[in-house]
Amino acid sequence: MTPYALAAGALLAALAGTWSLAALALLPLVPRGLRLPFALALLAVLGRSLLAGDPWADALGKVQVLEGELRGGVLATARGPIYLDAYPRPADGWVRARGTVRRPDRARLPGGFDRRAWLLGQGVRAELADAEVLAWRPSGRGLRDAVRARLVAGLTPEAAALARAFTLGERGALGDDVEAFRRAGLAHVLALSGLHVGLLVGFFVLLGMPLGTGRYPLALALLVFYLALVGPTPSLVRAGLMAAVWLLARALGYGEVPLSALLALALALHLALDPWAVHGLAFQLSYLAVLGIALALPLVPRVRGSLQWLLGTLAVTLAAQAATLPRVLDAFHRVPLASPLANLAALPLVSLLVPLGFVKALLPADPGGVLAAAFNHLAAALLALVRAFAAGPELRWGMLDASGYALYYLALAPLALAAYRRLPTRSALALAATAALVAAVSADANRPDVWFLDVGQGDAALVRLPGGVEVLVDGGHPWDAARLRRALAALGADELDLVVASHPDADHVGGLPELLRTWPVGALVVGPPAGEALEGELRAAARAAGVPVVTASRGDVLRVGGAELRFLHPPPGGAAGNAGSLVFVLDVGAGGRVLFTGDAPGALAYAWRPEPVRILKVSHHGESGGTTEVLLRRFRPRLAWIGVGRNNPFGHPEAETLARLGAWGVRVWRGDRDGSVRLPLR
Repeated sequence: MTPYALAAGALLAALAGTWSLAALALLPLVPRGLRLPFALALLAVLGRSLLAGDPWADALGKVQVLEGELRGGVLATARGPIYLDAYPRPADGWVRARGTVRRPDRARLPGGFDRRAWLLGQGVRAELADAEVLAWRPSGRGLRDAVRARLVAGLTPEAAALARAFTLGERGALGDDVEAFRRAGLAHVLALSGLHVGLLVGFFVLLGMPLGTGRYPLALALLVFYLALVGPTPSLVRAGLMAAVWLLARALGYGEVPLSALLALALALHLALDPWAVHGLAFQLSYLAVLGIALALPLVPRVRGSLQWLLGTLAVTLAAQAATLPRVLDAFHRVPLASPLANLAALPLVSLLVPLGFVKALLPADPGGVLAAAFNHLAAALLALVRAFAAGPELRWGMLDASGYALYYLALAPLALAAYRRLPTRSALALAATAALVAAVSADANRPDVWFLDVGQGDAALVRLPGGVEVLVDGGHPWDAARLRRALAALGADELDLVVASHPDADHVGGLPELLRTWPVGALVVGPPAGEALEGELRAAARAAGVPVVTASRGDVLRVGGAELRFLHPPPGGAAGNAGSLVFVLDVGAGGRVLFTGDAPGALAYAWRPEPVRILKVSHHGESGGTTEVLLRRFRPRLAWIGVGRNNPFGHPEAETLARLGAWGVRVWRGDRDGSVRLPLR
């Protein structure tokens, strides 16, 4: 039990920080033999994180000139690692750059890239923002370059790209095939991890068979060389630590170490070396997947022949997916349903390609091109298989909150206990069904709500209504379309019942033509024609996609999902520019009203039928003429959202607008300061 006590103490310290010290007061509740390893691991990880400190704390907000080796976007300086936020980012090499030190951004849109968590998982606490590259030179040719050259010699471009991914972890040359691996449920094959380490260690041990027990130290030495060559990614560190412990145990004559104990020891050692790794997605998925495998393997029935391999491969794939499913859905919002079959078909090929690539990279020559020819044929077969499975069906899901994770694992845990005969099957099924029922009943618990999406100096908002009904109001800039699709997927909006285009300005509807071409939409709502080019593009995109177009103006009412959209502006004849913006109240009942104003001037509010609203979408990004005393007096909002970008050149939001909202006691949310914001409508 000692490995598990070490893992528990290390994990608690990494997650809770100094708060984990409170757990020491509960040590008397821990079995006597486990108290010391638990406390030692906790203190070791906590001490490592406290002693390392934050090398950039006193430089935040300051302009700095930094230099060092750049690799994968991280600049290794004398002070510590820092992310280089430069556009375009220079290639890896030696770099000198000037910029402002700041904390990395969290995801500013649902489903967006959380750069802060990604960097923190690598021990990087800051970024050099808006950096100007002052000097760059390539790094000297090293061992990795020589290995790469031997690896790709004689290979076709596609096979060379696959060889670089499998052997060196360099996936950039694969292009669109990276997405194909993900859609086939084989993304783990490209991420250097336990699969690659296991295959290589098995190959090393087999290679050293004539040495007897001496083959284990040889395999360990080759493993250390390989890890030094490709770099310490979280999944490789985990796999390397587990393999190292196993090899040492075999070399010293100990019996077989259980997989779960290897995993626990690796977790404790990993966090003692790098406490921040726990925040990284790759770390989380790697350990969860192996935990699922460790729990499932003892349950696989023992049979003879190839059926054992088939059962084992299926068990490993399904167990890893079951353990990681909520984290994968939360991060990527989709899971390929044919993944188990894809793994069954692909793993034999991968099992040959990984050691073949390693041997080819290390041998000084490939007589007759035999290795290259074999790799080319196997790579072509694997890529054909991946592309075929990439077209398969997927399970799609939105973001998960803490209750979603809890309910999933509360359903899974009793089933695992029943499999180990620690709980009656009937009781396990009842508990799992109860958790699933609670999840189903609470599926609409967060609705109705409105998500104001941070698209910088622009507008986009998603209204979610009970029963899976969604209304999108505006869609940001043209370059926001891809980010907007990810946000919709993260928020569970598989299709949009209505899209409302407030007025044909690029910062409001620029992303909508692309969205109409790529996303299911029930109807598009626009104002009276104004004769502008972007309006024509939007209508053409709707026509091409078969989306009905509804023209709305003052006095019109649309009903969708139990809500009403009451249009207050413009008049039926329309108006030019910002004055032609659609203005409407979205009413979900029980006081849940939102006033959407587009960029309409507040001076027009005297003509709008007054009614109290809960939320105001501030007009024209906080320009003073958009939010007048008349508007606030007639609608009396309690909350307000301003779609405004950081460092915008317009001075938005203007001080007069903020002062006016403050005087009326309105709580203000802003895109530049708060990122995307969810506001409940009841």
